[in-house]
Amino acid sequence: MTAPDVFSPARIGPVRLRNRIIKSATFEGVTPDALVTEELFDFHTRVAAGGAAMTTVAYCAVAPEGRTDRHQIWMRPEAVPGLRRLTEAVHAHGAAISAQLGHAGPVANAASNRAPALAPIRMPSPLGMRMMHPASPGDLERIIAAHAEAARLAERSGFDAVELHFGHNYLASSFLSPLLNRRHDEYGGSLGNRARFALSIARAVREAVGGRLAITAKLNMDDGVPGGLWLDESLRVAEWLEAEGALDALELTAGSSLLNPMYLFTGQAPVREFAAAFPQPLRIGLRLAGKRFLRAYPYREAYLLDQAEQFRARLDMPLILLGGISQADTMRLAMERGFEFVAMARALLREPDLPARLRAEPRTRSLCVHCNKCMPTIYRGTHCVLAR
Repeated sequence: MTAPDVFSPARIGPVRLRNRIIKSATFEGVTPDALVTEELFDFHTRVAAGGAAMTTVAYCAVAPEGRTDRHQIWMRPEAVPGLRRLTEAVHAHGAAISAQLGHAGPVANAASNRAPALAPIRMPSPLGMRMMHPASPGDLERIIAAHAEAARLAERSGFDAVELHFGHNYLASSFLSPLLNRRHDEYGGSLGNRARFALSIARAVREAVGGRLAITAKLNMDDGVPGGLWLDESLRVAEWLEAEGALDALELTAGSSLLNPMYLFTGQAPVREFAAAFPQPLRIGLRLAGKRFLRAYPYREAYLLDQAEQFRARLDMPLILLGGISQADTMRLAMERGFEFVAMARALLREPDLPARLRAEPRTRSLCVHCNKCMPTIYRGTHCVLAR
């Protein structure tokens, strides 16, 4: 069977996309009041005008304490008018738009949010410099319901899709991790128990908006830390998600924002730039210990492909390949290996119009050099520091 052209139309659930390139969620860092701003509007309309099939707004927390800091959007009625203006503008450029929904859990900054960070168990937070609270069963039921309500608000706002954040050791991902989840109740211990929270979220969102919005999830294939979630267990979770029928597609990711963020990004580790973005004493701590936290991994195109192919071999649902995709040849390879979609992030920060240019001239080379100096800019407006 001939592999599809990456620029051919495709469907995710009820949504028809003009091609198979998705702008992956990248926190934009331009919502100081947790509401849509002109800067957020410009960020996503540039991507939509640049030829991607769908852009993803990140990060839309389902509860105020579920933000990595208080300057992120959280889904509430006050956010709907601005979000609707944003979705209408993206649609005017012929693109679809997705809202990434989730709860940051142990990645939340409790000091910034002025609310306790939640985790599977009580543990110290390197972000808020205080202890995290173990999420009670009541907390988890509230957050499951909040995902469903956030999805309904996304529908009211005109979004075409929602993406459930099950990666990077955010709350759902932290429950999947045997390293972080050492509970002894129905949410801990066996993989089935550790997956209960994520599966319940997917089920609740499907019941809330299924068939009207596309539902995708970003799932860690592995956490990139000893003792964390690894491929064997992640594959089983993916199979359970597929059996639930709750998702229209799965985006495969890796790494821990809490413990090993560079495992996802690969390339250069911008320790000095990250340190400069933080106040004291975190700035000194990052300068001294940053290389242990921000470990450098060599960059290569499609660096998550080998792991993702194991999921492709076991699953029938559409899969979105992420990680080092910036060239037409890489996109073609992904299609040949059975992936229905590709996701791009850093390359589109440098060149939002890269998809349109690749369609016009497949030999176009991305200008992204994977220096990762865009990463520390999330605190003052995410952008490529090399772009003019």
